[in-house]
Amino acid sequence: MKSPRRLLAGVIAGVVVIAGVVVIAAAGWALSTRLRSPADEAARRAAPRPSLVTAAVERRKLVSTVVTSGTLEYGSPLPITLAGAVGGAAELQRATRAPRKGRIKEGAVLMEVNGRPVFALRGSVPMHRTIAPGSKGADVRQLQRALRRLGFGGPLTGVFDQATIAAVTRMYTKKGYEAQQPSLADRQAYDTLRKAVQTAQETLATEQQALDQGRDVLPLKVKLDNAEADMTAAKRALKQAEERRLTPEDEAKLAAADAAVRAAEEKLAAAEQELEAARTRPTPTPTPAPTPSLTSTPTLISASQPPADTSLLRMRVDNARADLAAAHEARGLAMEEARQAREKRLEELRKAVRTAKESLVTAQQALRQARRLSPTRLKVAGARKDVAAAEEMLAEYARTYGTSVPPGEVVFLPKLPARVQKVSVKAGQRVEDEVATVTSSSFMVTASVEAAESELLRAGMEASIELGTGRTYRATLAAVGDRAKVPDAEEPPEGAVPILLTPATSKALKAGTAVTARVTVGATEEPVLVVPVAAVITSADGKARVRVEHAPDETEDVEVRTGLTADGNVEVTGALKEGDRVVVGGA
Repeated sequence: MKSPRRLLAGVIAGVVVIAGVVVIAAAGWALSTRLRSPADEAARRAAPRPSLVTAAVERRKLVSTVVTSGTLEYGSPLPITLAGAVGGAAELQRATRAPRKGRIKEGAVLMEVNGRPVFALRGSVPMHRTIAPGSKGADVRQLQRALRRLGFGGPLTGVFDQATIAAVTRMYTKKGYEAQQPSLADRQAYDTLRKAVQTAQETLATEQQALDQGRDVLPLKVKLDNAEADMTAAKRALKQAEERRLTPEDEAKLAAADAAVRAAEEKLAAAEQELEAARTRPTPTPTPAPTPSLTSTPTLISASQPPADTSLLRMRVDNARADLAAAHEARGLAMEEARQAREKRLEELRKAVRTAKESLVTAQQALRQARRLSPTRLKVAGARKDVAAAEEMLAEYARTYGTSVPPGEVVFLPKLPARVQKVSVKAGQRVEDEVATVTSSSFMVTASVEAAESELLRAGMEASIELGTGRTYRATLAAVGDRAKVPDAEEPPEGAVPILLTPATSKALKAGTAVTARVTVGATEEPVLVVPVAAVITSADGKARVRVEHAPDETEDVEVRTGLTADGNVEVTGALKEGDRVVVGGA
């Protein structure tokens, strides 16, 4: 058995021999590659045989897009300034709580000035005045709508009435504030005006009393009172006479005449009854005369008498009729006398009324003239004017006195919720100009495209935005050609057109992020045949053709119609099928 050392030496010697053989073979191969014949060298340096550059006809959906880069920002920036003083006094306005960046919803307190709130409400009419009791207008109706949306109730009349004031008070109370009440100066002014009215009324009462009790007009006043009493009595007497047709005397006369008529009627009826009875009295029947012998024939004796004399009865009837006629005539005379007496009495009473009225007018005129000439009368007239002026001033002030909404305590924004993007005032600073800038709560992408590409774009087109992470979001083209209204938006490059896109969602998006925007300007509904744009040739006749390779280096012109173009490809229709090879370019 060989020792280990000898075995190792043998292996090493074998390896050395093999390595040497390999080196010699490599050297021989390298030398052979360097050695070429002149013919081989010429063939190697000759130009390759020309061949056609072709592309396959494909069938797929074609989508045409305009691609650009943009930035995510919140849209619709709006600078906010307060419309006036916050609180009831126009003292130095100092922010006690500055606006905070972030989302703000309707009814929220945007900031505080001098400890008073500034509410954010939705509306298009800007706040421009103090809304005081009795105020009317579109701004009041807008405030009422906001109060109703926030659940505080109230009417929708456009008038700042007590029901609206109650709703405003509830809104302030819910946020921990007190609705604006009249200031100390307002209360003092109101009290001063009220006392002025009271003083003017007291002065008028004093002067009026002096005028009424004045000796210069007292007799005339007594005369006027008497004339008024006479006038009242005359009217009362006339009214009573008009309501009563007969006097007691006339009624007694008519009653006697009526009794005479009735007595005459009874007398006539009795006379006529007696006359009628006499005329209808029956004729007596004849009776036989007595004879001495029973056998003898009786002799009839006539009992007829001469007819009764009714002349006296007729005379009585005629007299009764004459008496009745006389009674009726007497009653008619009594009625006529009563009528004439009533007319005479009414005329006398009317004359008394006219006389009393003339006396009353004369007394009034005399008293009026006396008072007009009296110095006290002049004082009363002046006092009345003072009372009217003081009451008018108090009423004018009272129309706007009470709970109000100062112009600086409400900011109307077109859309809410919104975002406070920029704060322009800090706590402790004076509030003079802009206090903040708000934007909409939704994102927008601002970008720009070439003028030629902008001709393809229309608002409302579908789009997409892609973040740097590769995540894609659906979007819509909102505007083309108008500068994107977002904070710190950059001007588009020269010759470019700005565009604005709105993402379908704002989830996981962050303001200031750079994105790639793609706007879809066209797409085929179904898969279509497409070829490279460079494969289409327009002939002199204006028709489009492609060169189809049907055998190596052999082509045939095929007429086609082109459609949508996208990503270097164009839609074609004609005598083509999927998989055909078309020549690209002028090869």
